[in-house]
Amino acid sequence: MDQHKTTAGALQTPMTGPINNPAAVAQALLHNPGATQALNNNPTAATAAQALLGNHGVTHKPHLNNPGVGQQLISYPGVGQQHINNPGVGQQLISYPGVGQQHISNPGVGQLMGVPGPGLGSINKPSTAQALMRSPSDSRALIRGDRGSMLSMSDDNVMMNQILATHAPDGREFDVRPLLYLVEDILNRATQHVDFLVKGTLDQVELEERAQAANHIAMLEALTYTIDRIACELSYKALGGSDAHATTTAIFNLLSSYTWDAKLVISLSAFALNYGEFWLLAQIYSTNQLAKSMAVLRQLPSLLEHAAPLKPRFDALNSLIRTMMDVTRCVVQFKELPLKYISPDAPALATAMTHIPTAVYWTIRSMVACATQISSLTNAGHEFGVSTTESWELSTLAHKLRNIYEHLKQQLSYCYKHIDERMDVEIYQMLLAIFDPNVLHIDNMKALKALIYDKDDKQPLLDGATKRQVSLDVLRRKNVLLLISSLEFANDELAILEQIYNESRIHATRLESQYEVVWILIVDHSIIPLPEEMQTKFENLQSTMPWYSVQDPLFIKKPVIRFIKEVWHFRTKPILVVLDPQGKVVSPNAIHMMWIWGSTAFPFTSLREEALWREETWRLDLLVDGIDPTVLTWIKEEKYIFLYGGDDIEWIRRFANSARSVASASRIPLEMVYVGKSNKREQVKKVTGIINAEKLSYAWQDQAMIWFFWSRLESMLFSKIQLGRGDDQDPMLQQIKKLLSYGREGGWAVLSRGSNIAVNGHSSTVLPALGGYDEWKINVAEKGFDGAFKEYHDKLHDAAHPCCRFEFPNTIRIPETMRCPECPRLMEKYTAFLCCHDEQGIPGSLF
Repeated sequence: MDQHKTTAGALQTPMTGPINNPAAVAQALLHNPGATQALNNNPTAATAAQALLGNHGVTHKPHLNNPGVGQQLISYPGVGQQHINNPGVGQQLISYPGVGQQHISNPGVGQLMGVPGPGLGSINKPSTAQALMRSPSDSRALIRGDRGSMLSMSDDNVMMNQILATHAPDGREFDVRPLLYLVEDILNRATQHVDFLVKGTLDQVELEERAQAANHIAMLEALTYTIDRIACELSYKALGGSDAHATTTAIFNLLSSYTWDAKLVISLSAFALNYGEFWLLAQIYSTNQLAKSMAVLRQLPSLLEHAAPLKPRFDALNSLIRTMMDVTRCVVQFKELPLKYISPDAPALATAMTHIPTAVYWTIRSMVACATQISSLTNAGHEFGVSTTESWELSTLAHKLRNIYEHLKQQLSYCYKHIDERMDVEIYQMLLAIFDPNVLHIDNMKALKALIYDKDDKQPLLDGATKRQVSLDVLRRKNVLLLISSLEFANDELAILEQIYNESRIHATRLESQYEVVWILIVDHSIIPLPEEMQTKFENLQSTMPWYSVQDPLFIKKPVIRFIKEVWHFRTKPILVVLDPQGKVVSPNAIHMMWIWGSTAFPFTSLREEALWREETWRLDLLVDGIDPTVLTWIKEEKYIFLYGGDDIEWIRRFANSARSVASASRIPLEMVYVGKSNKREQVKKVTGIINAEKLSYAWQDQAMIWFFWSRLESMLFSKIQLGRGDDQDPMLQQIKKLLSYGREGGWAVLSRGSNIAVNGHSSTVLPALGGYDEWKINVAEKGFDGAFKEYHDKLHDAAHPCCRFEFPNTIRIPETMRCPECPRLMEKYTAFLCCHDEQGIPGSLF
């Protein structure tokens, strides 16, 4: 077909004389909107044009039956673009702008042809075509009514059946990702050039180096011929005004042997080749003589001079291109899904696979529309008026393609969720296998990588001493203490841990044993990245720690958190899991033995914990060791000591006064120390203030001392249970349970002489025992003060057992049954919820 560019000036000459070729007149009119004025001066020409544009009062059937006329009339891209190839097809008027692409730049003429749209199909029924040709108003109504659905269901099915019929993959598979990297780089840079031309600004986008690998270059060489053919197809058909569906189908025929993702990426590569060349010339033609000459041939200078008024069209074009890239990436991501974790029958994947052919079709169809728009721009001569209809065509296509993309993206998110769940289960099962106590490892690296970070591309640890990032290799074949906590980590806890850490390093040096501590922060992945306040708190905590820490909480995967919670019973309070140099767990939580014995518990194994318990007895220095040197001095001096607590100030007054009176009557050296309660921090502060003011007794002023006393006592119980020694025949355990229960319910007192504990009693029995001094004082000379008091107290205790209660956090293994330490009955088991607001300042309290 003969193709040429007609300018306004060229049109004036033939239209001032007799009209011998009406088709040529209409052809010039369709190609050049500026010809309207010429028609106004030539009624004959106007009459001929009307005949060709669908006025049923003039000759329209001869033109439909004349292939030469039909082809010549509607062969110019960017305007009417109705390409009629033969008499039979000529009768099939293409009513959808994406297929017929009826585009008239002159509104006066355009009204005869209808408003352009995205072009989604063709009408194959002659009756419909004739109706549209006879009545332009009917054509506009049909187009307007079809803007929402674009195609009827039957036409859509016919169209997709044609596309599916071209699909005959030969089984070859290749990685399209490197090619996609190149295409994205080209199109990302190209779509920025509108702002560059209008504003003079251009962002820098770095090309992915992965696309430059040698094996990727070889792959590109194998596809060069196919890419060039499609690029030529896009350019030629755009210039020739070919039917968009026919052009799209031709591209599918060229790509019949490829998979859907490959069809899409190869087609996008061809489009990027043309579009990238277009904008490359636009960018450098002013500074490069070769580029300037080529740009003149492509008529780019005049186009770029009008870049500002054409910006809406460029924006519509670039919006569609970006959506094309989004769909392409999405389709490639579906192809890359690991079938190990998701079956093709999975609902989300199966749904997506049925829609991918449609997505590929409309994306390639959009490339054809973009190519046509570019051709329209470069062949528009000096008429660069903004065409809202052409922008509408592209934006409508972009809207349809965006809907397809959103649907695919949603299905892809479902697929990723399914895969993540399957992978999480696999990782969890792997952790169970790695930490199986019967499995032996050469070193601890497999265990540490499974827990913290399993790749070698990053250094996951922060060295607390140097504040530098380091790899997991610094822990190889060392004893590793995993300090696992939430952000609710109090400064007092850190201070005590740091003291134990420093003392333990001295032990380790002496024993020639290497060990390190690693802090692992556990946070909910739903709040990652951390809010600013939490991130600041994390960094502040991290900066105070002298040991290693995982430098980013995101390194700890969800299945690892599940393992830590379910197997190691972590909730919110810190735990300290100890791994030996082979990565075997030698203590599921050494925090308890640390609180009880400090660095003496080194190397913090369960075997060491059991050995320490075998050496222990129920004595006062076990309760207060490492807390208050004043009490330890009283113990050495073999004084009588009342260790007492509670929050009832009236009971405390009566108890303190009675104890002092009885001691004076018995002429014994008695000291008393108030150690508060395991809860009710604010009330304990008030009581301490009253004790000081009234000089009732000695009292611990530092709340950290009170916290540590109760934490150590709780740790004694948890340590016994953790070792499986929580039986009811252990006398020491019974006394620990009593004291913990008393600490929750009312007042209490422990009487000792030196280190030997004589009485561990509740407020309901201790105060009456002191009040009954006259009854038991006669036994003091024979049995001693402590012996006489114990005998009388036990009689009162047997007559009235105080209620006992224990509340276990989920951080430990809760025993199935427990007997009351006051009586032999089995205790009842309840579930409780606590919210003690005044305890927020008690660091690490487990109750």
